[in-house]
Amino acid sequence: MSVDYVEYEDYTPDNETEKNITRAGVHSSSSQTPLTVFLVTVNIIICVIGLGGNALVIWICGWKMKRTVVNTWYISLAISDLMFCAILPLEIYYMITSHWPFGLVLCKLTSSALSLNMYSSVFLLVLISTDRCIMVSFPVWSHNHRTVRKAFGFVILMWVLSGLLTLPSLIVRQTKVHGSVTLCYTDYMSPSRHREVALSRFICGFLFPILMIVFCSLVLCVKLKSLTMKSTKPYKVMAALIVSFFCCWVPYHTFILSELDLENITVEAVHTGLKVGATLAAANSFMSPLLYVFIGNDFKHTLKRSFSSRIEEAMAEDLRTVGYNHSRSKTMEIA
Repeated sequence: MSVDYVEYEDYTPDNETEKNITRAGVHSSSSQTPLTVFLVTVNIIICVIGLGGNALVIWICGWKMKRTVVNTWYISLAISDLMFCAILPLEIYYMITSHWPFGLVLCKLTSSALSLNMYSSVFLLVLISTDRCIMVSFPVWSHNHRTVRKAFGFVILMWVLSGLLTLPSLIVRQTKVHGSVTLCYTDYMSPSRHREVALSRFICGFLFPILMIVFCSLVLCVKLKSLTMKSTKPYKVMAALIVSFFCCWVPYHTFILSELDLENITVEAVHTGLKVGATLAAANSFMSPLLYVFIGNDFKHTLKRSFSSRIEEAMAEDLRTVGYNHSRSKTMEIA
């Protein structure tokens, strides 16, 4: 998710690029502004909550709840978010120091993590929306053909597609040594490649998936009005996931597209907007566990049962230990 300081000027000639990197390095090394401190703090919170929350979702949905199609979607979503949060500490270090000591491979992998998380998350939301839409529209067919095995197959295809779409972001990331500082930046090489990567990221990772999700949501709304449902909680969770994704990613895509038209917006505005937008996009990775806890009844009840059973087991073990020690002391007194 790193916000590179030369992304919008990388396709200039070599000597000019060197000047840009120099200015970027000087600017970044001396720019521990209140905004940077705030964003670093927010990213640390995202990392901690995201790691714990998504690990909890994987544990609950994977081991404590019956394996279903819906759980398969949610486990996959949690894995995507967990992978991103696991690599986030490297980005936090880069935000603080403006120095990348981890090498080219990790520069490419960590900087592509946000794109991979974006694609996998939005494609999973498309799968969830489509699945719900089919369930309501074709209940008999869904009952006969909707299986966990098929859902797992769709998840595999989703990960392959997400990986392929992330390749451009992986390729353009480079490292460059400037004095004692190593920068991890984006080298688009030409304005046309910059435009292609930015537009493909927006169209494939946001516009088309959101249109599909909106269509499925409209169909669901129409169908649900004519049905008597025992519980609408699953649909509320789905709606909350979609809204949180939309709110978290709109600013990021707005400033990514703004990079393509620097004549009407300043470099400083784009730079600041990308930092804020990337942090807000990263926040989407810890929203799902919170939504499951506060909205999802099944997840909430299973979570309570899991913790209560663990506490009961611990208390029972303590009682057995106390009882054993007490009976042993009595035996020793009689002897």
